[in-house]
Amino acid sequence: MRAPRRGPSRLAGVSLRIYDTATREVRDFVPLVEGKVGLYVCGLTVQSEPHVGHVRSGVNFDVLQRWLRVLGNDVTFIRNTTDIDDKILAKAAEQGRPWYNLAYDMHRELTKAYAALNVAAPTYEPAATGHVPEMVELIEALIERGHAYPAADGSGDVYFDVRSFADYGALTRQKVEDMEAAPDADPRGKRDPRDFALWKGWKSATEPRTASWPSPWGRGRPGWHIECSAMAAKYLGDAFDIHGGGMDLRFPHHENEQAQSRAAGQGFASYWMHNAWITTAGEKMSKSLGNSLTIPAVLQKYRGIELRYYLVQAHYRSHVEFSFEALDEAVTGFGRIESFLERVDADGRAAGGVTLADLPDAFVAAMNDDIGTPAAVAVIHDTVRAGNKALADGDDATAQRAAKEVLAMLDVFGLHPADPAWAQGAGGDTDRLTEAVDALVAGLLEQRQQARADKDFAAADAIRDRIKAAGIEIEDTPQGPRWSLGQSSTH
Repeated sequence: MRAPRRGPSRLAGVSLRIYDTATREVRDFVPLVEGKVGLYVCGLTVQSEPHVGHVRSGVNFDVLQRWLRVLGNDVTFIRNTTDIDDKILAKAAEQGRPWYNLAYDMHRELTKAYAALNVAAPTYEPAATGHVPEMVELIEALIERGHAYPAADGSGDVYFDVRSFADYGALTRQKVEDMEAAPDADPRGKRDPRDFALWKGWKSATEPRTASWPSPWGRGRPGWHIECSAMAAKYLGDAFDIHGGGMDLRFPHHENEQAQSRAAGQGFASYWMHNAWITTAGEKMSKSLGNSLTIPAVLQKYRGIELRYYLVQAHYRSHVEFSFEALDEAVTGFGRIESFLERVDADGRAAGGVTLADLPDAFVAAMNDDIGTPAAVAVIHDTVRAGNKALADGDDATAQRAAKEVLAMLDVFGLHPADPAWAQGAGGDTDRLTEAVDALVAGLLEQRQQARADKDFAAADAIRDRIKAAGIEIEDTPQGPRWSLGQSSTH
């Protein structure tokens, strides 16, 4: 196995290419300002406990921002939360509690879920309710430019006039005539049924006063789409590099964001990136799973690092058909990586601070090819196999180099086993528990070794079966027996 090559010479001509949803092609990524990247990602509407599908976007764009930093960029990463919305109001009413209490609780659950999967905090995480003045200002600019109008029915609603903006539909390549009516407000106040709400007048008979703010058009609250336009402009400026989110947001949300921002004279996003969904095998299977796909439920059976590996190994633009069998396979695959790192006892490297010079060429090429994580994961496993062969051949120096490369690649994915985030996510007593189990298992293994030395194989097998019954797997290696937690078979 080769030693990793160093220095910038091998990087000549290598650049990041990403699939731009707007142009539907893979393009060279060229930031507006060299060495600086502005990234905006639509976060979640905090209405319910997050499940595996919800956090995929967080993990995918976390890998993106990590890679942008490895490439030497200063990244300003904004990921918003929508904490005022029709669904939040409806669910809070059903549960008999204030809407802001529901939004706050669910935001806390989302933060816990991100932390459990080592999703790094963005540069800033703005909440919609904290930016109503900026939204009102943007709406006023759209009215002044002739792209928006207050409803004439006295509702206090304000709408974006889709026919006033010639490029409406450009992001998703649709014609206005082919679009369905926007369902976000009563159509009687609209000039065209496809016009969408920028501001929603307060309905005093059905909505709490706390869910409204003063405006030139009366008390009310912002429409969903205007929120992201205002927050992106506040923190990234009128023009920025990448706008991301789930593919389900392309229309109407991102189409409307782009239209209203550009109608207001802003350049908005240069590139659009959308991650695909996690699906299940139809409605029936979804119902049978119940709440078992929420992050806390999944983490009762799997480690956060294993779930993150499962999400990372698929390309961000590929749909993932979720199953516990597939997750188990991912656990096995990641276990092979961890087993190698344990066997080699690498001097290793601490988490963080990865540079291109630390990484194999094939890994760099895969990541620069539209964040090609499947090919990059394959490079990790190739390096593990080469490292295992080196161990078998007694070539410890080559095995050490392989381990350091593996750790660097895992670090790019947020999967470095020694990252303090994993210990925090697992709880404060994890290290003490591991030490206690290690001592107990070591004692049993000594008894097994002695029994084998005495040729009492029945006793040795009984000890092995006792250890296995406790959910612990034993691997006999040239360096002696090693143990690891076995894979759970219950879901």
